[in-house]
Amino acid sequence: MRKTTRRAVLGAGIAAAGSGLLAACSKGTGDGPSPSATPGGFVSPDGREVAAAEARRGTGPVRQVRLTATPARLDLGGGRTVASWAYGDTLPGREVRVTAGDTLALTLANHLPVPTSVHWHGLALRNDMDGVPGLTQRPVAAGASHDYRFAVTHPGTYWLHPHSGTQQDRGLYAPLIVEDPKEPLKYDKEWVVVLDDWVDGVDGSTPDAVLAELAKGMEMGGMDHGGGSNGSGGMSHGGGHDMSHMSMTSAEPASSPSPTGPPRMLMGATSDVLGGDAGDVAYPYYLVNGRTPENPETFTAKPGDRVRIRLINAGGDTAFRVALGDHRMTVTHTDGFPVEHIQTDALLLGMGERYDVLVEVKDGVFPLTALAEGKKRTALALLRTGGGSAPGADVRPRELESAPLTADRLKADGGVALKERRPDRTITLKLTGSMAKYDWAINGRTYSPSYRQPVAAGERVRLAFVNATTMWHPMHLHGHTFALPGGGARKDTAIVLPGKRLEVDFDADNPGLWMIHCHNVYHAESGMMTVLGYRA
Repeated sequence: MRKTTRRAVLGAGIAAAGSGLLAACSKGTGDGPSPSATPGGFVSPDGREVAAAEARRGTGPVRQVRLTATPARLDLGGGRTVASWAYGDTLPGREVRVTAGDTLALTLANHLPVPTSVHWHGLALRNDMDGVPGLTQRPVAAGASHDYRFAVTHPGTYWLHPHSGTQQDRGLYAPLIVEDPKEPLKYDKEWVVVLDDWVDGVDGSTPDAVLAELAKGMEMGGMDHGGGSNGSGGMSHGGGHDMSHMSMTSAEPASSPSPTGPPRMLMGATSDVLGGDAGDVAYPYYLVNGRTPENPETFTAKPGDRVRIRLINAGGDTAFRVALGDHRMTVTHTDGFPVEHIQTDALLLGMGERYDVLVEVKDGVFPLTALAEGKKRTALALLRTGGGSAPGADVRPRELESAPLTADRLKADGGVALKERRPDRTITLKLTGSMAKYDWAINGRTYSPSYRQPVAAGERVRLAFVNATTMWHPMHLHGHTFALPGGGARKDTAIVLPGKRLEVDFDADNPGLWMIHCHNVYHAESGMMTVLGYRA
């Protein structure tokens, strides 16, 4: 991905001070429970079963990377510069690219004022490297560093981000591309396109302040656009509570919410594709590779080139409908796994989802537009293969008017299709909560790291997501890839529409403790998370 530098660290003194702190600290220091503090009966993230699974993956060439999480100034373009947190000096963070079979050795240096972590979204990796503080590792304390090292076995389009509070809704994310040494696709160019919704640092807003606002709910105004309930016997956290000081995943303060900033609660955003309510947060900006539509990134190619576009939705609360003006896209992969090729004018990505598409580009200048579904705003990049004037920031290609392709229409490529087998175990996960109380949960229970959904190694497991709310939820499973029904695509993140049931199957072949959660960062931090635990 071609990127120009977008950030400048806040003062050389911060970097110098951070280097001194890191030199004095031990690797991986931080507060919180040790991974070995696992309640009896379950495989520990650092247990012998996890080590044995990693040994079976083998070892390959070591790819060493250093990643620094730090306060930064971020230029979004169009004259807007904001204070945020970032990985280094680019938005998104600099791409990490390895080849399947490699061993990734990444050192995270934490120059932030709070603890953090790195989660490797979509990878089936060893459990103690999954990056969930309080579950698979201790938080990486401010001023400390932490070494991640694991085998990378499957090619595809992935990404990395923290699993600490609302940090993902800042600038802390980067693409992770795992190349296939036997790549079957033929193409002339490759682009990585990261979509995001942005609020941090705009007029005093922070993600923590947004969560605090949402957590107050809508009961005072008598409006409930979330519907549903937290379920009988649930632990409701509704009505006026303030969880913004606490990270659900690290048991550490996420950061201090800003006392200022305009209201960010979104009302009236609807989408038929999403089954009604489109989202909770009114973001001031929508970005492609860190740029606003007023200052879009321009990709260049020659007419007739065959281009592979890797699309990643790194947003916190927004589904994107993506189209390339005057072109049709051929979908080849979703969430890193190949599918039977299918053409479409437009494509829908929920938060955390990834799609790879092929496009044979025409002659001219064309908009790659990502419509914030139901929110009536867009993000933009440009494709230039010849002369001509660039379209304006508000361009809406006609392809966006088509019904977007969704994951339920895809079929897994025969080489990765899950073999037919009756499930040994079905786990029903009822998605509960409402906008009125902002009490999002699973089975009426907000997240607790000690509460597990048990499975046994070797089982075929069926997850039955039952959405009892009137909002959509992109549900993500760590450490595994599941199959959608009827020979459907292999995925790790799938949209569950309001009032619907979605059953997905996976093989329990990666021992440890694994998160299952909504990838709306505000729903997750309010409690819509649980743990899949392998029995020892």
